[in-house]
Amino acid sequence: MASGIQLEDSWLELAGDIFDQEFMKDLREFLVNAKKQKKVVYPSGKEIFRAMNLTTVQDTRVVIIGQDPYHGAGQADGLAFSVRSGVSLPPSLINILTEVSADLGVTTLLKNKGDLSGWAEQGVLLLNSILTVEHTRAGSHQGQGWERFTDSMIRNLGESREGLVFMLWGNYAQKKGEFIDRDKHLVLTAPHPSPLSAHRGFFGCRHFSQANRYLMFKEFKPIDWQDIR
Repeated sequence: MASGIQLEDSWLELAGDIFDQEFMKDLREFLVNAKKQKKVVYPSGKEIFRAMNLTTVQDTRVVIIGQDPYHGAGQADGLAFSVRSGVSLPPSLINILTEVSADLGVTTLLKNKGDLSGWAEQGVLLLNSILTVEHTRAGSHQGQGWERFTDSMIRNLGESREGLVFMLWGNYAQKKGEFIDRDKHLVLTAPHPSPLSAHRGFFGCRHFSQANRYLMFKEFKPIDWQDIR
């Protein structure tokens, strides 16, 4: 089954035999049936693994974990929290870019610029826990197998690398990252950037400057967080 997966080679190697496991076969059947039923699923098939296809295992330096893709038309682009250039910015993304601006003392937040592919290409893994969603139905693909897949990829990444920065925003991401080795990696936690919780500690968390200081300490190149497209 893995031979037909549109996934960058280093991630495919990291995945091991996971695509041959029964739960992944069931997930594929679920997605095929959704297509047969003419349900609209985001993102497009070629973008499902985009978060991993824009970087490699070796080049990954920062991991940001989301929950599931945006479920509105034209929003999901395969990267957690990101939208295509020209698409109105969702509230959580506005808050993320507001914190980037405040943290780094820069003017980052620009109208209708929320494409984070520039981050991804620098080694920021913007990975949703669930990689697909049905139109207008948030969480609709929960419990179908994606969580097991992404748990495995995050676990394998953490075990195979050292000196990564994990940004875990909100209870969901923090629970997903419980198994990350804090002795090998920097784990930064804060409330979710949603308007419901951002004022409880996401604003002022300064994760972006902390990440860069850690990366430079580990002799990695810092991230240009202003690269919003």
